[in-house]
Amino acid sequence: MTNFAAYMSYRRQQFQTIITRFGLISLIIGVFSGCLQEKRPPGVLSPQELTKVMMELYLAEARANGLNIVRDSIVKYFKPAEQKLLAREGVSDSIMRITYQYYIERPEEFEKIYDSVIDSLSLREQKEKSKTSSN
Repeated sequence: MTNFAAYMSYRRQQFQTIITRFGLISLIIGVFSGCLQEKRPPGVLSPQELTKVMMELYLAEARANGLNIVRDSIVKYFKPAEQKLLAREGVSDSIMRITYQYYIERPEEFEKIYDSVIDSLSLREQKEKSKTSSN
């Protein structure tokens, strides 16, 4: 075997070793990152559930603000309305606190939820406007 052929054989073996090690390292990183991904703790609302609850809360708040009463009275009116709404949705205060804390610690997820709430409320507003303009 010539020196060049021996050198190429040696380089091919080095390349294969690097690829094998890289594959093994990639596999190990993949396994660990899969294990490290957090799952939502029990009791924390899913993004869809939180979106629905937040939409209802914003709509209730808008209705309260439309009552043309003093701010202190709005708070007194809104708090029981909020409790009633959460009870209707089957969500307790503690679940809402845990859920908000969970998503506040994950701003990217929380931003997606807010975007969904804004999009849903905007769509709802457009539907309402089209209903009133057609009547």
